[in-house]
Amino acid sequence: MTTDQNGATYAAAGVDIEAGDRAVELMKQWVKKANRPEVVGGLGGFAGLFDVSAFKNYERPLLASATDGVGTKVAIAAAMDKHDTIGHDLVGMVVDDIVVCGAEPLFMTDYICVGKVVPERVAAIVKGIAEGCALAGCALVGGETAEHPGLLGPDEYDVAGAGTGVVEADALLGAERVRAGDVVIAMAASGLHSNGYSLVRHVLLNQAGWKLDRKVEEFGRTLGEELLEPTRIYSLDCLALIRAAEVHAFSHVTGGGLAANLARVIPDGLHARLDRGTWTPLPVFRTVAEVGKVATLEIEKTLNMGVGMVAVVPPHSVDTVLAVLEDRGVESWVLGDIVERTAGHADGAALYNAYEGFTA
Repeated sequence: MTTDQNGATYAAAGVDIEAGDRAVELMKQWVKKANRPEVVGGLGGFAGLFDVSAFKNYERPLLASATDGVGTKVAIAAAMDKHDTIGHDLVGMVVDDIVVCGAEPLFMTDYICVGKVVPERVAAIVKGIAEGCALAGCALVGGETAEHPGLLGPDEYDVAGAGTGVVEADALLGAERVRAGDVVIAMAASGLHSNGYSLVRHVLLNQAGWKLDRKVEEFGRTLGEELLEPTRIYSLDCLALIRAAEVHAFSHVTGGGLAANLARVIPDGLHARLDRGTWTPLPVFRTVAEVGKVATLEIEKTLNMGVGMVAVVPPHSVDTVLAVLEDRGVESWVLGDIVERTAGHADGAALYNAYEGFTA
């Protein structure tokens, strides 16, 4: 059989297999850092393998799974040509959904879709994912990099991930455990995390015309650096709380904001009262609100306002929970409480009073 040298090729269509192979070689060093003893084999197989024989020590192990991406925050990373932190965001969005039910995150896989494979860029993205997995105590057991010329521009990409964890059935956390009289503990966010970037970009980049290299005095750094601040990963902190104290529920504050996410773990007939006066939102939230003239209720249902994770605990656990979080370097405070629903309260959760030092 002869080969027509003028015939169409995969490379001519925009897919560079050799570049993909080079990206795999570059990322291997980082994947090794996100490991657990249960991982079987290494990078390069068709499927990641994880030894679950340890589950024999469970009475009734439940697997918890979650999948997510980081939204339009990738546009900021691409514009700044800085790709080694976006993986932290991806891991945080996945594992902190898993830990909410009390599950220990075990492993993750990732999917990176690019317009053109630039090996060093792909390796930087995977580096961030691997570092995030190490911070979360889970393994990165595999992934996929797909080159989609024509669908994405050469410098465009998106990332997604899926994770799996395990929890003993009788240790499952959630609305079934929440009682009137429980206390709501807030854990501080590192910044915007990975939600609401369509609003933030619209306000600051499109409407106000700010550039990512603009130095913002309130931030103490450039706008781009603030917007790329990695999502805080709370999974090991939450697991430490479960070991140290009685915890009834967690809520990961992502899209929809604080009240809407907490409402997901509040049972019918109860109401979570959250006091805005207990904290001052970070400067980035005030900046978005002021520059865009965004109403308080609108920004609260879009951004986390500085609270990335919430724990619902009985009163006798409050001091222990706050002490454990302080020891772990996580700023925390009493945010509110759980009460019986009355005629003046709707089911779910709501914010009351005014923020300290914040107007919108």
